[in-house]
Amino acid sequence: MFSRLTTVALLFLIAGPLRSDDLADKIKAITDAPEYKAARWGILVVDAASGRTVYEQNADKLMLPASVTKLYTCANALNEFGPDYRFVTPVVRRGEIKDKVLDGDLILIASGDLTFGGRRNKAGATVFADADHTYANSGLMDSQVTDTDPLYALNELAKQVAKSITEVRGEVLIDDRLFNRARSSGSGPDVVAPILVNDNVVDVVVTPGAKEGDPAVVKLRPETSMLQVDGDVTTAKAGGSTAIGIEAISSKLKVRGRIAMGAKAAVRIHSVDDPTVWARGLFIEALRRNGVTVAAKLDRPSQAELPARDADLPRVAEYKSEPFAETIKVTLKVSHNLYASTLPILVGLRHGSGSAEAGLRQQGKFLKGLGLDSMTVSFAGGAGGANADSVTARTTVGLIQAMAKHKAATAYFDALPILGVDGTLAESVPKDSPARGKARAKTGTLSWYDSQNQRLVLRSKALGGQIETAKGTKLYFAIFLNDMPLPPGGQPSAQGKVLGKLCEVIYRHGP
Repeated sequence: MFSRLTTVALLFLIAGPLRSDDLADKIKAITDAPEYKAARWGILVVDAASGRTVYEQNADKLMLPASVTKLYTCANALNEFGPDYRFVTPVVRRGEIKDKVLDGDLILIASGDLTFGGRRNKAGATVFADADHTYANSGLMDSQVTDTDPLYALNELAKQVAKSITEVRGEVLIDDRLFNRARSSGSGPDVVAPILVNDNVVDVVVTPGAKEGDPAVVKLRPETSMLQVDGDVTTAKAGGSTAIGIEAISSKLKVRGRIAMGAKAAVRIHSVDDPTVWARGLFIEALRRNGVTVAAKLDRPSQAELPARDADLPRVAEYKSEPFAETIKVTLKVSHNLYASTLPILVGLRHGSGSAEAGLRQQGKFLKGLGLDSMTVSFAGGAGGANADSVTARTTVGLIQAMAKHKAATAYFDALPILGVDGTLAESVPKDSPARGKARAKTGTLSWYDSQNQRLVLRSKALGGQIETAKGTKLYFAIFLNDMPLPPGGQPSAQGKVLGKLCEVIYRHGP
């Protein structure tokens, strides 16, 4: 017969955390290192099947999530729209057509399509580069452009228009009244608007010459007569540094600097000031390329009034986006701040108000519906850079657990970066790491410059998702490192590799 003390001990073993002392020691050996003396950790690892805790450290403390915020943003958006939803961007006419001549205006109605065909490859798939072009000016990564046509959607619309109209005598207009412009809560392109063409940036692609001293080749993507490039970039010696600066002067981009011989093409970006004017000009050019004569001037944005929002005008073309799951995949794989900042607004529109605040209020209701305590998180934006953004490791793991049972689970988890393979986790572990490919998780990075000490303060390095251990056990986890002063010259990417090392520890020593 068991004694009362023995019974209590057995109950603790049955109901208590599935904590491996070896795993705990290995994790603590990393998190208790001297360089983290001033920093804070928040960690929770649970068994996916049973929900039992495997390891925790400050799991109920509010932490800055950085871009792990996007786990919440994208879950809310997937719940609202569903993985198969497609945005439809129509073009309508105001006026009559006679002999294929439109005596009136052509109007493109912005739908909030985030990729708008610009990431669609020749096979029709939505693609991304691990280091997205929207981060090209950050200096934190070697950004690349995708092998796609950034004007694909506009060209497709123009081809459709050309079937019934070969001349537009009136204006070409963009109806951008879907929602009011806002600001992104993350780095990169700043203007959140209903129309996006190439993420509302111009890519400046610089390719080195054949030998040292040769002029480099400077090209714009997309090419447009609205912008000219004044390029003077020199090819430097092989293995040298690359430094490229861009200055916008009226309709010209002045590009100066150097690029190392033999280096791959360098990408920088110039954000457009007015997405509506940008899209209108590119649409006019697309129409002309496809045989439609347009009287409207590129350099004279129209002052013509738009029709009433409920006006029933004849549709002459429409573009359907790829499935919404593909937009979510780009958002999470590359941590796309502009998309993530727009998603709460699009959710808010479905609930009567085109504002991020309305979408975030709906997100709170969504979290409650999943059985989570929405008061344990705080958000003021969708991307992860807002001052109010805070979460706990426990609620973040709770979200991941709930989404594993959601009807959109496949789209949600397929969109997460894969450890050591793609997206923002591509370089987090060595290629020969045993944990490579075993975790899917969302990264987060937030740092500020400390002018007094001439260093960066890493406000947040974060990771949340799922991992399969060497024993075949699936675990859900959230890891947050906050408020770590970096040594002079230190970069956040080094701590990204530390989080990758923690994934290796969990993989090797987890249950």
